Amino acid sequence: MIGLVLVSHGRLAEEFRRAMEHVVGPQTQVATVCIGPEDDMEDCKRGILGCVDGVDQGDGVVILTDMFGGTPSNLATAVAQSESGTRAIEVIAGVNLPLLVKLARVRGAEPLGPAVEHAIRAGRHYIACATPARCAPPGEMAQQGQGMTPGT
Repeated sequence: MIGLVLVSHGRLAEEFRRAMEHVVGPQTQVATVCIGPEDDMEDCKRGILGCVDGVDQGDGVVILTDMFGGTPSNLATAVAQSESGTRAIEVIAGVNLPLLVKLARVRGAEPLGPAVEHAIRAGRHYIACATPARCAPPGEMAQQGQGMTPGT
């Protein structure tokens, strides 16, 4: 089974785990790292690596972060790069609940690469304007590069 490590600003990683388990039930091989503004970044990096060690059973690990370019994402990427060649680690930045639910459902049955692809596709698919009267028509948003419509 693919291991999961959620890394975020503040307590968001813990809340994402709670929300995921609310939808799909209790999960094993899942760890969280919550990064605060006063935390030492080297300690955080060691914490991420320790979590990767704890959830890795040989099928790979996905580190999910809250925002591309943020400290959690940068630290996760550094950990993944430092471990390249020794084990399979993928980093997904910009996690959302549909992505996480999909990954939880496929991580026991699919290899790392396809599982990551399916999760990202699900995460993108479920980003939509829920109040269409207030949004530009879907085609117009895509043409302007301002967003994606479900299924694209």
